Amino acid sequence: MALDGADLVLIDKDLEPLEKVAEEVRRLGRRVLAIKADVSKWGDVYRAVEEAVKVFGHIDILVNNAGIEGPFDFVENISEEDWDAVINVNLKGAFLCVKAVVPYMKKQGYGRIVNVASVAGVEGNAKMTPYCAAKAGMIGLTKALAEELAPYGIRVNVVAPALIEGTALTDRLPKEQREFLARKIPLGRLCKLHEVADLIKFLASDAADFLTGYVHILAGGRARA
Repeated sequence: MALDGADLVLIDKDLEPLEKVAEEVRRLGRRVLAIKADVSKWGDVYRAVEEAVKVFGHIDILVNNAGIEGPFDFVENISEEDWDAVINVNLKGAFLCVKAVVPYMKKQGYGRIVNVASVAGVEGNAKMTPYCAAKAGMIGLTKALAEELAPYGIRVNVVAPALIEGTALTDRLPKEQREFLARKIPLGRLCKLHEVADLIKFLASDAADFLTGYVHILAGGRARA
């Protein structure tokens, strides 16, 4: 997005990796703001959005990409704490970010929201109950928001990728889980980072102005719509 001329606001609980990305953005000649915040907490989200508006004056695009994988285990072994943690980051976090930015988008009559779910939210994965439930919830959230916000010039779409190569989340997964998920992809490889980024960039652009409320499955032939 910076390559295409966007100024960026980056939010994460860990500021160090954000600063590395921010430096890359600055080298491209774009402005960038890196904010330490927990998307599962309204106070953090509200503060981050207020700071972003103070610096840039407006918010045109929101990408909800925060996520944790949770446990890989049978449902009876999953604790309430693990369930809450996954739902709070993956689903509640997206809701809170939308809640914070929509008033600004409504006021300007324009906005693009792209939620990053997962193919696991479309067809499910065994032993990943909290994650699948949260990602399915993001798909429902997207469809509801698309209906609600269309009159205000705000488009809302969701990307549902398969397992993505080279992410921290993928690297944290046990070998058994990675192999299990990779075997489910008909094209026989993992999704690449740039493939996800390019689709998000398209959905955030005016080229996608007539698209809203859609689930864009990027999964190498798995769970075809």
